[in-house]
Amino acid sequence: MIQTLEWTSRGVVFIDQTKLPTEEVYVTCTTHQQVADVIRNMVVRGAPAIGVAAAMGIALGVKNSKAENGADLKKDFDQICEIIRQTRPTAVNLFWATRRMQEKFERIRIRPIPQIKQDLIEESQRMHAEDIAANQAMGRHGATLMPASGGVLTHCNAGALATAGYGTALGVIRAAVEAGKKIHVYADETRPFLQGSRLTAWELMKDGIPTTVISDNMAGVMMQQGKIGAIVVGADRIAANGDVANKIGTYTVAILAKEHGIPFYVAAPISTVDLATPDGTKIPIEQRNPREVTHIAGKQMVPDGVEVENPAFDVTPAKYVAAIITERGIARAPYEESLRKLAGEGTTAGV
Repeated sequence: MIQTLEWTSRGVVFIDQTKLPTEEVYVTCTTHQQVADVIRNMVVRGAPAIGVAAAMGIALGVKNSKAENGADLKKDFDQICEIIRQTRPTAVNLFWATRRMQEKFERIRIRPIPQIKQDLIEESQRMHAEDIAANQAMGRHGATLMPASGGVLTHCNAGALATAGYGTALGVIRAAVEAGKKIHVYADETRPFLQGSRLTAWELMKDGIPTTVISDNMAGVMMQQGKIGAIVVGADRIAANGDVANKIGTYTVAILAKEHGIPFYVAAPISTVDLATPDGTKIPIEQRNPREVTHIAGKQMVPDGVEVENPAFDVTPAKYVAAIITERGIARAPYEESLRKLAGEGTTAGV
């Protein structure tokens, strides 16, 4: 299994996703500020992976704290959490993970400081293990929706690299292949950061799953030619009504799928469901550096001075989503009911 991130005695170790697929390089973070930087700079990316990284970054920051009493440790803890929270705005898993660590801290803050530090480290490791287990359960549920054979399109990277391991959308594909289905993956390259061509293709090639990379503007003709039997993508935030924020270009794929009568599925853990956000219009959309659009592999591709838009995500309305696959089961419309039922009225998911 690909080790996206790992807690070690040296610090938190990440595979540097900005270097893939040509270089397999690992980065060791020894401070929470460094963890914040790798999240912000997309060394680690993907909503579930960002959540686990946030938890480990908080645990690392507290481990390094020089506080000698509970009040000072609480002050350090709050500052660490705020630094982590400020890294990226759209992936709700980051805020879910931060909140979970805050709740854990409040439950244990009367304990001796060494014990608090160890408890927070263990909580972050628990979240890592839970994410892998959730992805595997999600894969089993989603595999039932995949065609017995033929093409499945995916957009961006929602695989092991976007999670603690196994993957969400790619976890569904992996589970379907493990169940004996003969799937050929079509991977949108996913401009401007090329997560599909760089990361999804790299993962699937390692697994021996047949894969064809296409540019984003080829998706429609692939559907028209009958090469795509289903589409499965991940999500960075799912609103209470089933609207889905995912990598820019997902909305276009969903509309094309609707036009061609192809089911469009979303795979994401319950922690990505944001019941506190009523619909997609309330989801904050991250705007990234225009250089990601103007340059490819360091080479300038557009004229100086031209205006550039670079939203990292778009929102796909729930009406285009055939089903939302979670570790607790499959949600279908009306999503206001099915998502709340799966999340559970007492859940902290997205609240």
